[in-house]
Amino acid sequence: MDFAFSEEQEMLRRSAREFLAKECSPKVVRRLMESADAYDAGLWKKLADLGWTSLGIPEQYGGVGTFLDLIVVLEEAGRTLLPGPFFSTMGLAVPVIIEAGTEAQKKEALGAIASGSARATLAFTEPSGRWDASGVGLSAKQKAGGWQLDGVKLFVPDAEAADYTVVVARSRGEGEEGVTLFLVKGRPKGMTVKPLETLDMTRRWSEVRFDAVQLNADAVMGGPDKGWPALKRALEWATAALCAEMVGGVQKVLETSTEYAKTRQQFGKPIGIYQAVSHKLADMLVLSESGRSATYYAAWAVEADAPDRSLASSMAKAYVSDAYRKVAGDGIQVHGGIGFTWEHDMHLYFKRAKSSEVTLGDATYHRELVAQALDL
Repeated sequence: MDFAFSEEQEMLRRSAREFLAKECSPKVVRRLMESADAYDAGLWKKLADLGWTSLGIPEQYGGVGTFLDLIVVLEEAGRTLLPGPFFSTMGLAVPVIIEAGTEAQKKEALGAIASGSARATLAFTEPSGRWDASGVGLSAKQKAGGWQLDGVKLFVPDAEAADYTVVVARSRGEGEEGVTLFLVKGRPKGMTVKPLETLDMTRRWSEVRFDAVQLNADAVMGGPDKGWPALKRALEWATAALCAEMVGGVQKVLETSTEYAKTRQQFGKPIGIYQAVSHKLADMLVLSESGRSATYYAAWAVEADAPDRSLASSMAKAYVSDAYRKVAGDGIQVHGGIGFTWEHDMHLYFKRAKSSEVTLGDATYHRELVAQALDL
């Protein structure tokens, strides 16, 4: 394992930070928060022109770069709370298409995504809110020449902007058996998307309902009833990707809070000299660096297909979920009264921390997976 970033990756990080500072300022984030779908087609085109929509996609499907390159960009995206379907496309949907898609599906969907002409999302969670196989209940019934989907998915990210939706359905049985994946293009008859009002408006979540949606047989990804193993692997990729985005947010909160502690004065002195503040910032730094280390190890383990890839991704998610929530909350406290106001950006990070915490399973869920790995 190489613990150093390549020169190209460091250049990618610098260029991403410069681009996002200009194109995704807090003013832009707030404007997109107030829009219908938090999606800016012009910004998406710029991301595609930079090659970001091809990162981590195999070269034969139009991609360039590695998964670790994508992780670098996602970390920078998390620093600015980049709205829109970048994570849902590159971090959620693309891994599933790579792991489970047929050759024809990969050529079409990954090629369109890599070129920047399409966006995608993953429809997994249902009213139970569970991220394991037992939470999959949306019905998939085989019909003459195809399939029919019936049911509802909740908290589907960026569903309104998606050109492709990966749908996790149950074709038979329970648990990990009988899970079938579908690649749904566009919005066929019977599929409706209803935006949800949630805590974190920098990322749009929707209810997606399927009422007798008819799909051709070639919409199945992999094969009927065989979707869970590939989906599980894809979720490990997605978990590492989400952790990278979260770590970026942690680092930005730490930097902003540290700068404030150096400039804000009380009793004629910077508040950072007082132990109650300085030790809080020190704890935030420890959480930030530890979370970053866990995240990059998880990303390496997933890309290298290491034996502990599942364990590494769960450990990272459990740790970073707690770290982001803690750091975002402490950042508000360091800023005092102004940190609680709508005009200050600190509350946006706290809300993103909370929404990211429950996405792909919260810390409790992933600690249970870690415990299972210990045979407990």
